[in-house]
Amino acid sequence: MSFLEKPAPGSLLLDDTVPLTAMIEASQNLQSHTVCGITLPLPPKKLIGNMDREFIAERQRGLQTYLDTITQHPLLCSSLPVKKFLDPNNYSANYTEIALQQVSMFFRSDPKWEVLEPLRDMGWRIRKKYFLVKNKEQTKERYLLSWVDLGPDKFLSDKDLQSAIKLLTSLSVRTTSESSALLIRPFSEKGSLRDHICKVKPRESYLKKYCNPKKSQGLELPHIKLYGRQILEGLKLLHDAGIFFGHLHTSNVLVDDGVCRLMDVENGMLGVPSALRPAFTQFRKINTTESIDVFCFGHLLYEMTYGRPPDSVPIEQYPPAPSTAVGSVLQSILSTEACKSGMPTVSALMQTPLFSDVQLQRSEKLQIKVPGRLKEALKAAKESLEKRLLEEQRLLHQHRRLTRAQSHHCSEEEKKKRKILARKVSTHEQGFFVPSSGSGASSPPTCPSSPTPPSTTGTSVRLSLQLSF
Repeated sequence: MSFLEKPAPGSLLLDDTVPLTAMIEASQNLQSHTVCGITLPLPPKKLIGNMDREFIAERQRGLQTYLDTITQHPLLCSSLPVKKFLDPNNYSANYTEIALQQVSMFFRSDPKWEVLEPLRDMGWRIRKKYFLVKNKEQTKERYLLSWVDLGPDKFLSDKDLQSAIKLLTSLSVRTTSESSALLIRPFSEKGSLRDHICKVKPRESYLKKYCNPKKSQGLELPHIKLYGRQILEGLKLLHDAGIFFGHLHTSNVLVDDGVCRLMDVENGMLGVPSALRPAFTQFRKINTTESIDVFCFGHLLYEMTYGRPPDSVPIEQYPPAPSTAVGSVLQSILSTEACKSGMPTVSALMQTPLFSDVQLQRSEKLQIKVPGRLKEALKAAKESLEKRLLEEQRLLHQHRRLTRAQSHHCSEEEKKKRKILARKVSTHEQGFFVPSSGSGASSPPTCPSSPTPPSTTGTSVRLSLQLSF
């Protein structure tokens, strides 16, 4: 460009020597910020005195409250950004890229399938990705392709896993490798049971749909009875065939013209962890795959009734329910007594007044035919899964006992007791100290009738060191 070239039409010439001015028109002190409709508290800030010890301690407590709010939220704590921030070593992989590579390899071997669009963040699982695909031979039909990593509860051999997944007729394509599985099933534009409850579109982001839904509402009593009975029938069908599920929740139930269908039944065989595993591992009586399904059904029934999942379990106080029969079933599953003594069976729930009078239209008796060899493999895998759960519950129980002991030892009441005991010991020792006459030397007191209590100083120091760490 020459020095005499005219500026392009519409461009603005700026004089960089002209001083700039600024004026604050408004200010706002933010004490919190919002993520997916959830308000998160922010720790305090200040410009002067921000290195004071008291302010640093206050800010540390605020940061801890902020982190606790995130890690205790059932959806935020399992999101990839939170996992990457808290555990970058284990969550640095690009799972979307890995899934695309696996899908591309599959399409090379079966070219009749074509990807229409990736469904980003459609589900809560970090290691599970979804794609909307179509069959080139059936261009009007839409299918849902899911790719998922195998989980720690995968105890079936690769051959048995392939045979077991073939029993699930809802899947159009089923292929597994040593570390992952790729599944294709028809895509439902009507969405899941949770989509119906929250009144959201099925293709939206999981966090956007469910973190803080604005229009969620419980179902009417006839729908609660009908859907609940259908879901119980599905669970009984699986249990009778020896197929373990463990992944029942409202997002895994499709509703189409008043008919419920259980989805992701293969998750139990693939070994991926249940969404409610952190909840049912707290209770040692929930130690079988059948009791896990009943526990999950209690959460599902609560969400159908009140429009949201329970904040925590056990539950003693319930909001008003549309029927006393609903409250009775919820208490039989989610109360403290139920969680401590054990879950009712699926058959017992079907006989309750809430579900016993529901009439289902059946054209034929449903049954899953499982070959004898595969049935034995499923039984062995089920036992291995339950054994791992029992071991995890045992370790958690031991950790609880240790935490309670440490908390009791560090309580103010116990500290006062130890101080009083130390004073008594000191007074007792001084009262029995008698200097020897003549030489000025001293000898330790002896009192056979009242022996000196053993000193607890060494133990206290060791405990204090352990607790401080």
